[in-house]
Amino acid sequence: MRNESLNPEALPPALAAQGPTTTRESSRHAEGTLIDKYGRHITYIRLSITDRCDFRCTYCMAEEMEFLPREQVLSLEECLRVVRTFVGLGVTKVRITGGEPLVRRNVLWLLEQIAALDGLKELVLTTNGSQLERYAADLKRAGVKRLNVSLDTLKPERFKAITRIGDLDKVLRGIDAAAAAGFTRTKLNTVMMRGVNDDEFVDLVRYALARDLNISFIEEMPLGDIGHGRSNTYFGSDEGLALLTPHFGLVPTVETTGGPARYWRIPGSETRVGFISPHSHNFCDSCNRVRITAQGDLYPCLGQNDAMGLLPLLRAGDDDAPLREAIVRAMGIKPKEHNFSEQLDAPKVVRFMSMTGG
Repeated sequence: MRNESLNPEALPPALAAQGPTTTRESSRHAEGTLIDKYGRHITYIRLSITDRCDFRCTYCMAEEMEFLPREQVLSLEECLRVVRTFVGLGVTKVRITGGEPLVRRNVLWLLEQIAALDGLKELVLTTNGSQLERYAADLKRAGVKRLNVSLDTLKPERFKAITRIGDLDKVLRGIDAAAAAGFTRTKLNTVMMRGVNDDEFVDLVRYALARDLNISFIEEMPLGDIGHGRSNTYFGSDEGLALLTPHFGLVPTVETTGGPARYWRIPGSETRVGFISPHSHNFCDSCNRVRITAQGDLYPCLGQNDAMGLLPLLRAGDDDAPLREAIVRAMGIKPKEHNFSEQLDAPKVVRFMSMTGG
């Protein structure tokens, strides 16, 4: 299946039939907010600022990747316009992702500009940790509030096998540098893979616990053709919870960071253990987020191929009104839910996770 972005005119028939509408009419709600047709309030965007990465994680990328030409990637100024428009529509949380966002030149300028936007409550960043030792203090000064760091193993050789080219010691030094820079409640993200790292879940939680970090375990998502099926490595959240509870006495909590994770507390500790369960516990009914790729495609759902292409609007002129209208209309193509459970060996979504952003 070829992934085709929808341009502002290529709307679903139900929307196209409405003809031109104002932002207020097409969004069916108060000016300055985004609500989709199922009543979900969109307050959170994840913006990928590059599809490039200095790792080649086996669950995320093919070994030989072809990256986008520079002219097809949003400029930093265009990234800022997109975020500013979303914040004007009521978005209060922005996550900057990649690829690896810290390989993007002048990323600190963009982060500073976003952090200064009126109405934004939280700017967060997801990273593989490879550049944190260098950038942690600068990220704190730029206004980043929290960090998510991908960490799937504490074994150097296994880390090299999963990332293909990564250096575990460099990532661990980066996590320590983030703490030294003043970041608190940094969250580790661990993709659960049977027969790959499921023997380390307890050790990873102990690592987080010793450093006052949070940790989320993520069910592997079927995004992109990575050269092999995922059914043999799939590890569900319920099994992960059952594995960890005897060691840590996990207690459920209703706490949230605004994303899809469901959290458990470790008694006597501030550490939270989360599970992100796109297969086993579909979280679509409370979805409050959309994603924008480095190419400027707005994906209302991670698990679907429908998208709204924003790049032509950004390059058509300085007027943000068409951009704003396109974003509002894109809420009409946000589906009720994804269906990952039937796609482990035959993914319907052909783009790689690195293209969409974490």
